[in-house]
Amino acid sequence: MRIGTLIIGACQAGVQLACSLRELGDTEPIVLVGEEPHAPYQRPPLSKAFLKGQATADSLTFRTHEFYAEHRIELVTRERIVSIKRDSTGGVATAESGRRFEFARLALTTGAVPRQIPFDGSELEGVSYLRTATDAALLEQRLQTAQNVVVVGGGFIGLEVAAGARAAGKTVTVLEAAPRLVGRAVSEATSAFYLAAHRRRGTRVVLNAQVTRFLGQHDRVTGVELASGDVIEADVVLIGVGVIARTELAEQLGLAVDNGIVVDASARCSDGLTVAAGDCANLPNPSLTPGGIERLRLESVQNAIEQAKVAAATLLGLPAEYSTVPWFWSDQADLKLQIAGLSGGHDQVVLRGDPESEKFSVLYYRAGWLIAADCVNRPLDFIAVRALLHSGQHLPAAQAGDLSLPLKKLVASALETAPAVPVLLGK
Repeated sequence: MRIGTLIIGACQAGVQLACSLRELGDTEPIVLVGEEPHAPYQRPPLSKAFLKGQATADSLTFRTHEFYAEHRIELVTRERIVSIKRDSTGGVATAESGRRFEFARLALTTGAVPRQIPFDGSELEGVSYLRTATDAALLEQRLQTAQNVVVVGGGFIGLEVAAGARAAGKTVTVLEAAPRLVGRAVSEATSAFYLAAHRRRGTRVVLNAQVTRFLGQHDRVTGVELASGDVIEADVVLIGVGVIARTELAEQLGLAVDNGIVVDASARCSDGLTVAAGDCANLPNPSLTPGGIERLRLESVQNAIEQAKVAAATLLGLPAEYSTVPWFWSDQADLKLQIAGLSGGHDQVVLRGDPESEKFSVLYYRAGWLIAADCVNRPLDFIAVRALLHSGQHLPAAQAGDLSLPLKKLVASALETAPAVPVLLGK
């Protein structure tokens, strides 16, 4: 049987794309193919609740098997697509097992894989990565008996795991090669806060750390050696130094690839036929302002959902463009960071609140316009900034710096002359 739409990648974006096709009235057969043994599941809890034993792959699934059956979405697990051929009328994808999938329309939601570090000792038992539920289950098992945990990489995933391990009483060291934590995502003020906050909670953080190799005995990791000559004891090492978009199938098809599969605002690939969405896609910046980055790859639940909706419409020939304000979050123990917008290229920062209180917001401006905010344990600030960015209205930095008024009141005032915004400011 020829498939109406073949979706390669059983992830957040893949599931949303399939569901959106049905919501838009598509009645053609849909097949969603994934490599993992599990039904598609939420990934963010893997570095938090899953490692605490509070969640499993089954409890994190997006939809039940009954849902897929009721909506006539065929879910195929344990199949890795290794080759695709297509033309303007459709094509065929072949799995490693030899199974073939003939299709009329094609969507790539292939996601990303952890960036590997090819150091000596990387093969030792206890050296871990975290991307899938299988990875998380193995890491959880290792953490149960470990006392010394080393996290290589001071990004969000690494810090979330570090916070959980420290709360569980482990001795934790975070090694970051850059001069500050999560330097590509947040301001210096936010980085400095998280450095101090993790250290207050007993985590050792080493910046400008250059790992040279992993040490071991009897095929198990026992330590991490730095260029300085220092050796840090380790029963478990988590490597969290970012991810790389999976583009191998796109390259087979001759699609444009540049830090991901290049798509337009309608999620359409360079062949004008295929669509791509989620972590694998390099898209036009949906909130571009003067001086901002023109294209980027977004790794977030929100992006996967919204871009997949656009991709579904595009496959059905319906007009749609991705223009949603990006947002992200990270839970590190009792610290909740919520980010609205994209702060790249900012030239001014407004600090609201005292970082020492562990409740504050950092507002980013570029050329006088508010472009993003980091909100630490300040959910109403986050909601307010999202509303303002969505509306396209202006809040001058001088007004934002008036700490005598709550930010939501300042934003509400700025929105009075704007069209209705479908985001509530809260009470």
